[in-house]
Amino acid sequence: MQATAYTYDPSDHSGSVLLDDGTPVPFDGAAFLAGGLRLLRPGQRVRIETEGEAAGLRVTLVTLQTF
Repeated sequence: MQATAYTYDPSDHSGSVLLDDGTPVPFDGAAFLAGGLRLLRPGQRVRIETEGEAAGLRVTLVTLQTF
């Protein structure tokens, strides 16, 4: 699934992404580190993997979207 980076805190690698419908979904440091990234800037397109549905949706992986 694709999303747009919205927030990022480099101190603990947590942040949030916006789904294409505008829904914000937070991610924790484990999801960020699983993607092998070093830094994330708001506005970057990312690829995410998620678990759960609706209010229980959580991001398990954040990595850069490549074309």
